[in-house]
Amino acid sequence: MAAWLTFLIAIFTSVLTQIFGSGVFELDLHEFRNLKGLLANGNACKHECRTFFRVCLKNYQVVVSPGDCIFGSAITPVLGTNSFSIMGSGSFSTPIRLPFNFGWPGSFSLIIEAWHSPYTDQPVDTYNPDLQISFFAIQRNLEVGAGWSQDVQSWKQTELRYSYRLICSENYYGDSCSKKCTPRDDRFGHYTCKPDGQLSCLPGWKGEYCEEPICLEGCSEANGNCSKPGECVCREGWQGKLCTECRKYPACKHGTCQQPWQCNCKEGWGGLFCDQDLNFCTHHKPCVNGATCMNTGQGSYTCTCRPGYTGVNCELEVRECDSSPCKNGGLCLDLDKGYICTCLPGFEGIHCEHSLLTCADSPCFHGGICHEKDNGRSYACDCPRGYTGLNCERRVDKCTTLPCANDGLCVVLGGVRMCSCRAGFTGQRCEININDCANNPCANGGTCYDRINDYVCSCTPGYEGPNCDQPSNACSSRPCLNGGSCVGVPGNPPACFCPSGFTGPHCEYYSVTQDRFQWAAVSLAVGLVALIIILCMVVIALRHIHRQASGERTRGEAMNNMSESQRDNLIPTSQLKNTNKQVSLEVDCTPDKSNYMHKNCHLDYNSSKEFKDIVSQEDKSHKYEKCLEEKIPLSRMYREKPECRISTICSPRDSMYQSVFVIAEERSECVIATEV
Repeated sequence: MAAWLTFLIAIFTSVLTQIFGSGVFELDLHEFRNLKGLLANGNACKHECRTFFRVCLKNYQVVVSPGDCIFGSAITPVLGTNSFSIMGSGSFSTPIRLPFNFGWPGSFSLIIEAWHSPYTDQPVDTYNPDLQISFFAIQRNLEVGAGWSQDVQSWKQTELRYSYRLICSENYYGDSCSKKCTPRDDRFGHYTCKPDGQLSCLPGWKGEYCEEPICLEGCSEANGNCSKPGECVCREGWQGKLCTECRKYPACKHGTCQQPWQCNCKEGWGGLFCDQDLNFCTHHKPCVNGATCMNTGQGSYTCTCRPGYTGVNCELEVRECDSSPCKNGGLCLDLDKGYICTCLPGFEGIHCEHSLLTCADSPCFHGGICHEKDNGRSYACDCPRGYTGLNCERRVDKCTTLPCANDGLCVVLGGVRMCSCRAGFTGQRCEININDCANNPCANGGTCYDRINDYVCSCTPGYEGPNCDQPSNACSSRPCLNGGSCVGVPGNPPACFCPSGFTGPHCEYYSVTQDRFQWAAVSLAVGLVALIIILCMVVIALRHIHRQASGERTRGEAMNNMSESQRDNLIPTSQLKNTNKQVSLEVDCTPDKSNYMHKNCHLDYNSSKEFKDIVSQEDKSHKYEKCLEEKIPLSRMYREKPECRISTICSPRDSMYQSVFVIAEERSECVIATEV
């Protein structure tokens, strides 16, 4: 039940964290006394008690009991030994802060435990009761405030002095730190917060959330408004610092208004836009230089000018020199009445029209011809080509009136002006672009494109060169891919001969059929090789079986021949000493120093039978060869029973006779020696 209650309190606290408040419980430890240096169980600490504290803040309990610290907890580092004053330093700073995120309930329970750290200066993360020094528990009512509450607690041989307080987190106010107020100065509000959490508008703002600006004092509420404090923004049709002045119609020049867009003309003005001056002369005095003004109505007037002045407003002084009355370069000077000409040397007259020079003075330059005028009082020069002026003193620049196009250069040759064109252009003014394709320079069907001073040929396939007159090497660009061979004929596109497995005009396609054929060929070859190997293995096996069968037959025939030869070379029974019915014959063919071959060969025969035949010379030779080549013990071929041993001596010489000797006899066995 207690566990469920703790869980519900934690959930409820978590909800309160998001909704109701936020604050900090601060605990300031001042002094701890443990004069005897004892633990809670009465034992003394080794050396000294290295003391650290565990703090647990929880809900109010009538009887404070250990458990979940749902309001917060903290562990200090080792703060001292035995008795000491507590001052923040290093990794520990006072006071101890336990933040919470819920509305403060007004009461609390606090547990402060002193513990001993036996091996290190750092606190030991264990709850070993043998290491506890003291246990302090209180329950109090506490209001929010900046003042500290002092307290002293004693337990057994220890004493702790401390103080505590509760303050709200930033932007939280009220008795339970549940009133949230965040100062702001943006479009959503302009305010700070009072100690009780109420809004306090910044200067120049008003409204529930201080979002309304206070306009300039005296600003017309009907005709103006504001978006920030201290301003007065006029509505349409109004103007002025306080928006108390109406706006006239935009085209109204000399009028007033009582409401927006009116045009009430002032005295002396008329018309729809008050732009007609009914007393223009009085208002504007347009006539100058002593002229007389007369109103003609509808904003018009006339000016009567004094002598020597002209113009609409008599603003222009009459200047007779403006008509250039002085000739031959004479200088004109205006006078109050009239003007006067100052002539250049060689001229005279009111307008300097008479020349003091005559043709007798040869005034014409550059070969000009002089003609007399006014009965010899003046003259005129006929200038040669290329010169001009009163006395033919100036050269005529003919190129100034003949601009040459396309960067052509104007030159004068023999008195004739002409344009010297740059390459690619012609014409009197170099305005014609010469057609470089006129002579059809592109051969073999090539297309010619004219340029400013050149041409370009676009050749047909199979030809190249500036004029398309050279057959192109069709294979120079390596058109054949994947190792294809190129064959080029001038004037024709290249031909590609593709290797096996590729196809297409440029051998660019991979032949799937060829690939399948190659795989089929490889598979067939592998199958044939496997078949040949199997056939070879079968043949070898058959030959091996055949050899084994032949060896068996050969050994059988040899045994038969040997039996017959032995029977031919046996000594009659009457000459042998035989005590048993069954005799074992041992043939000893072991080689010795005299090049004899000895083998132990056991032969079984019935004692009742007699040796009938004597071994022939061929059989003896055959046995001798077998002894030399194979060195096979005859005992394997002839041994049947070990009753009788016969010693056989094999001579390398071919002998016609074979002797058999009885070597010894022991325990009913007979030993026979046979000399070959």
